[in-house]
Amino acid sequence: MKEYKKIRIDLSAWGREPKRDYIELANEEATNGWKLVQVFAPAIAGYGAAKYFELIFEREKEL
Repeated sequence: MKEYKKIRIDLSAWGREPKRDYIELANEEATNGWKLVQVFAPAIAGYGAAKYFELIFEREKEL
């Protein structure tokens, strides 16, 4: 059985740069058995641009 979690990363208002290094975050989560399976960026800000994105992780659920 699998378990999932998501981590939200906000983007700066002007440059739309991530406020957190998502590669570093993915590497940190990997040390705990989490595998990055998807990056989701909903278009919710002005002009259809995303204000944030979510990293979705998966791992085997411990019984």
